[in-house]
Amino acid sequence: MWPWDAPDTMNNLVRELRGERGWSQADLAQKLDVSRQTVNAIETGKYDPSLPLAFKIAHLFGMPIEMIFVPGEE
Repeated sequence: MWPWDAPDTMNNLVRELRGERGWSQADLAQKLDVSRQTVNAIETGKYDPSLPLAFKIAHLFGMPIEMIFVPGEE
């Protein structure tokens, strides 16, 4: 599959990773300097974060971006 053939949707593990650490959405939002609503939208797949925010999330969880955000089904 070529990059331009990738699905338009993304799945992510943000909710699971946050839960493993015992953080609320508000806790994660504060750590990322975003609103709790933004965290909720990312977790529910209603919003794909910008690349800088995705890097910030990956750094916070100590994982590569591609292990947190994966292409979804079309």
